[in-house]
Amino acid sequence: MIRGTDATLVRRALDERDPLPGATGFAGRATLDGVPALVRDVLGRVPLFVERDADDPTEDGAWAFDRTTLSDPVSVPAGHRRTVTDDERVWTLPDIDPVGDDAAAVVAVRDSIEAATAEVESDRTAIAFSGGVDSALLAARVDAPLYVAGFDGSHDIEAARSAAALLDRDLTVVEFSHEDLERVVPEIARATGRTNAMDVQIALPLYLTAERVAADGYDRLLVGQGADELFGGYAKVANAPDDHRIEAETVRGAQREVIATLPDQLERDVLALSAAGVEPVAPLLDDRVVEVALGLRGEQLVRGEDERKWALRRAASEWLPDEIATRDKKAVQYGTYAARELDRLARQDGFKRRMDDHVSKYVESLL
Repeated sequence: MIRGTDATLVRRALDERDPLPGATGFAGRATLDGVPALVRDVLGRVPLFVERDADDPTEDGAWAFDRTTLSDPVSVPAGHRRTVTDDERVWTLPDIDPVGDDAAAVVAVRDSIEAATAEVESDRTAIAFSGGVDSALLAARVDAPLYVAGFDGSHDIEAARSAAALLDRDLTVVEFSHEDLERVVPEIARATGRTNAMDVQIALPLYLTAERVAADGYDRLLVGQGADELFGGYAKVANAPDDHRIEAETVRGAQREVIATLPDQLERDVLALSAAGVEPVAPLLDDRVVEVALGLRGEQLVRGEDERKWALRRAASEWLPDEIATRDKKAVQYGTYAARELDRLARQDGFKRRMDDHVSKYVESLL
């Protein structure tokens, strides 16, 4: 069973060692030359798990898309093919010659996004909308209802309201409460297998948005995941090689370094959204978009001191007003106040900041 695409495409990707065969991610069990194997795409866009000590990881019951169905699950690494006798990395991100012409680069980004979003089925689909360029781009391309979540007065809610007004779209606001956090934190921890503060803080707004979307009758949630990694959205990429968080010597090298973190991030996000009752859809992680992003030059990713995601913003300007296309946004855990309020709950419950990793300890106490 393959999730994310059809088995024929996966077999061709295996046979040709093609890391970007034209999918939006895949994982599962495939057979090549009569040998069953577990496979997971190069960016790990679909989570896949096996029992840690399974004699044959490809047997029914030894692997799963949902980690909670296994007794001791471990992730199948992205880009790997695992059989009963072997665990081989078969896909790595390709080295793509950079695009020389700025105008051509913007057109290529625009065309890839247009193609990826044109294939999104809008029926039973909602959009996670924070008001930044990534989610606004999806809203401009797909006619689906917009949802934003956060605590009252948070940056994301205000940004989403202003962006929705500029796009002349209705917006559903999902306001958190402390009771919501106390209720869903254990559910997120169990679904993702993670109790560290950062992962839970990031997953909280996603989960609560998805929970409301599902309650309103939608079973797919359009998300903008991947845009920051692919298009140079992080300060540490913009500041390469002078940022201590990056080992690369160039902006392009830093881009690939942060792209390598996607499998771990996407596993968390997909598991949280699925546990809340929706299927995540991430058009900006379509193979066609990924391939174009890998071909951008450093100055097409970051230009000047403050202009990150240069090519993406220029491409988005065809569909969005400049006020949105050029807008910066906060990380979701800060823009929604999820991090601030989870910290507040931890301290109220006796987990003081002087304690090492006090929020993570609080999360563990709720299980």
